Amino acid sequence: MAAEQAIEAGLAVDLYDAKGSVGRKFLLAGKGGLNLTHGEPLVQFIGRYGARRDAVAQWLQAFDADALRAWARGLGVDTFVGSSGRVFPADLKAAPLLRSWVHRLRAAGVNFHMHHRWLGWTEDGSLCFATPTGERAVAADAAVLAMGGASWPQLGSDGSWVSTLHAIGVDIAPLQPANCGFEVAWSEHLRERFAGAPLKPVVARWIDRDGIAHHRQGECVLSDYGIEGSLIYAIGAELREQLAAHGTATLHLDLVPGYSVAVLAERLAVPRGKRSVGHWLRHRAGLDAAKCALVFELTDKASLADPPALAMWLKSLPIPLRAPRPVAEAISTAGGVRLEALDAGLMLHQRPGVFCAGEMLDWEAPTGGYLLTACFASGAVAGRGAVDWLQRC
Repeated sequence: MAAEQAIEAGLAVDLYDAKGSVGRKFLLAGKGGLNLTHGEPLVQFIGRYGARRDAVAQWLQAFDADALRAWARGLGVDTFVGSSGRVFPADLKAAPLLRSWVHRLRAAGVNFHMHHRWLGWTEDGSLCFATPTGERAVAADAAVLAMGGASWPQLGSDGSWVSTLHAIGVDIAPLQPANCGFEVAWSEHLRERFAGAPLKPVVARWIDRDGIAHHRQGECVLSDYGIEGSLIYAIGAELREQLAAHGTATLHLDLVPGYSVAVLAERLAVPRGKRSVGHWLRHRAGLDAAKCALVFELTDKASLADPPALAMWLKSLPIPLRAPRPVAEAISTAGGVRLEALDAGLMLHQRPGVFCAGEMLDWEAPTGGYLLTACFASGAVAGRGAVDWLQRC
C-alpha cells in the first residue's frame, strides 16, 4: 500500500521482501476465505481497536472499509457482505487479488526484490540487506518498514527487527500473542475425546481491568491445549492482560444462554430416574456431548446432584486459564512500535525519513476484517507520509 501511494506520486519505488514472493501472510489470511474488511457502521468498526481506537480512526479517515472495497473493485475483484457483516471477495480467494495487485504495481514501475532480508543501516545511513549473494547496501531518500509482528514466523514476520529499532532508541512495546487460544489443564479424557469440538452458542463473561463485568455471545472450540475460536479471540486482550497482571484468569461460560437460572433449575429439578446425568443434561438443558463433558470436567459431584447449584454452574462455568498460546502460533501480534514514537504520518521521531506500517505497530484488533483493514490503512498513511516528507525536503 505504501508503494502504491509513492509510485502514484511519481517517485521511484523499490520493494524488498525477505521471502521468495510477496504477500505470504496475506495469502494465509485468505486460506479459508479472505475476510477483507467488515460492513458494520464506522463507530462500531473503530471501537474494535480497543485502546488504540483513536489513532486507528485517523488512519481510517485516509483509507476506510469502503475505500478498501473500492480499491479491490479497481483490481477487478468485486466484494460482498456476508450474513455476519464480514466482507469477502466474490470468489472468496486471496490469490487473484494479490496477483492483480502485484501486476498493477509492476506495470506502474515498482521494482520488486525478493530474498532481501533487512538488517538495519550501514554507517552512511544506507539500508542493509542480507541476500543470497551476500550483504547489499541500498541508498534511499525515504523508507517504509512493514516488517510484520512475530506470528507465523515461517512466513517472514519473526520480530527480528525489534532489536534493530530498539538499538536506535525507538520505543517498542513487547510483542505478544493476539487472536490466540488459551491453555487450560484439561484431563486426558477430555483432550482425547473432545479436542476440536465446538461450543455453540455460548456467552462468555469476564471482568475487565477496571473491575467492570462484560459478556459476549459467540462460538469457541475445545482444543487439546485449552480453548480457542472467534469468541475467545474477541476478548483475548482482556484475558491476556489479566494473566500478565495476576498470573491467573478465569473465563466464565454460559452454556445455556436460552434459559434463565430459575427456569433451568426448575427443569433440572424433575427427577431423572434411571437416566444418566449426561442424558439428563442433554434432555433437560439441551447440552450436547462436548458441553456435557465440559460440565463433568469442571463441576464437583455435589453440584451435579443439586439442581439449583447445577443451574448456576451451567450459567457461569468457570474455566481457569493458564497462559495464552505462544506468539508464533497466534493469528496476529499485539505490541510493537509505540505510536507515540511516530508522527501523524507514521514517521519515526528517532529516524527522520523512516516510516512504519502494519502489524509491527502497537495496535491490535479481533478477527473479522479489522486486522487487514488497519494494515491497509496504515500502509496508505505511511506511504503518503513518505511522499509529503520528501516533498518538504
